[in-house]
Amino acid sequence: MADESISRRGLFMKLGILFNGLVATALAVPIVGFVLSSITRGRSNAYLAWVPLGPVNQFPEGETRLATFKNPNVMPTDGKTVDTSCWVRRVEGDQFQVFAINCAHLGCPVRWFPQSGLFMCPCHGGAYYRDGSRASGPPERGLFEYPHKVENGLITIQAGELPTPGASAALIGKKLPCA
Repeated sequence: MADESISRRGLFMKLGILFNGLVATALAVPIVGFVLSSITRGRSNAYLAWVPLGPVNQFPEGETRLATFKNPNVMPTDGKTVDTSCWVRRVEGDQFQVFAINCAHLGCPVRWFPQSGLFMCPCHGGAYYRDGSRASGPPERGLFEYPHKVENGLITIQAGELPTPGASAALIGKKLPCA
């Protein structure tokens, strides 16, 4: 009969392979989970949705106010980043303009200065008039506008993606102001 006992060296070799396999599996599971998470979780179905900003009487005529809404295009891990801001300008009556808070140059958040009637970008000195058109600085165009509507005394915007020149069908064919 042949001696079928395992040598000490063979035992340690098999244990080493076993432990290396366990460590590789322990490392691979979260990595594979991370890589596949965008496919398995996905985003909510509301890619572009009409989101309420508030009642019309909350925005006085001739004034520009900051409004906040929850972005409908979210993932469970987004946290507070779903809270998105925009500038709402009530021209008169039910005529509004709703601007993205981001500068058209590099996306820094613009601030409204009612004293001068300008939106100012703190990053590179971009300035925009009250109607969102470019006043000065490096931006080559005006502020991006959200499509909006007024229904039943409530102003709503089409949110879900940042309004940019190629962002949605609502902006396709819209002539953009030149510098």
